[in-house]
Amino acid sequence: MAQIIDGLAVAARVRQQTAELVRKVKDETGVVPGLAVVLVGEDPASQSYVRMKEKDCAEVGIASFDYRRPADTSQEELNAIIAECNANPAVHGILVQFPLPGHLDEEAALALISPEKDADGLHPINMGRLVRGLPAARACTPWGVMRLLDEYGIDPSGMNAVVIGRSSIVGKPQALMLLERNATVTVCHSRTANLPAVCRQADILVAAVGRPKMVGADYIKPGAVVIDVGINRTDEGLVGDVDFDAVESIASAITPVPGGVGPMTRAMLVLNTAEAAARAAGVTR
Repeated sequence: MAQIIDGLAVAARVRQQTAELVRKVKDETGVVPGLAVVLVGEDPASQSYVRMKEKDCAEVGIASFDYRRPADTSQEELNAIIAECNANPAVHGILVQFPLPGHLDEEAALALISPEKDADGLHPINMGRLVRGLPAARACTPWGVMRLLDEYGIDPSGMNAVVIGRSSIVGKPQALMLLERNATVTVCHSRTANLPAVCRQADILVAAVGRPKMVGADYIKPGAVVIDVGINRTDEGLVGDVDFDAVESIASAITPVPGGVGPMTRAMLVLNTAEAAARAAGVTR
């Protein structure tokens, strides 16, 4: 049976690392790292996620700035909140919780965030720095995946890696991070012909498509590492994009859902914030 990659345990270690960095910044400069979270509307999943992020901040010593606005908030009002956070020296990370209500422009909001305060690592400038191989805040979910691989001694160098999904949040930055680590990377999507056959070439398979249990046994090369980014709410509870029961006996290592990649996304968010505060304060790690 596959080794279970425990995202909860690794995320706890990342939070411990973050708490140490937060203490270092406070001790050397007196600065308290701060994260501003902007939540527009009343989406239950987003509200739950924001509560968990605030809990993470409290655990590691990061100050939380909470901006909750009704669903009918205008683009101008949202822009003004982002501008306020950009100008506030006590805020080192800004997160605009997606999805936004349909009348709001997510890309425009993201572009307004100062790249130095981009806690999610999704600003166009930071994505561009990733393409160029330059230091910057990294997209939290794929960065969390890379940390899981490191913690379990899985070196992508020389491996065939297949990423299912080409979103700007996960698929594209994930492919770039694997490429940066010397993997040979294939990105698959809805137009990919004979998807299972392509996936069976993968030494590392990352599934990020948002379709419950889409990836079955016929997608998996024996001994592959399977990373399931999907979080799908179904009648049977939370399930991933991978059919865990069908794949577990074939893979060498696999992330569960829940308890795999999900906790890492939140952990890397607070780490991004602490590192932004350290850079702003001139603190070296």
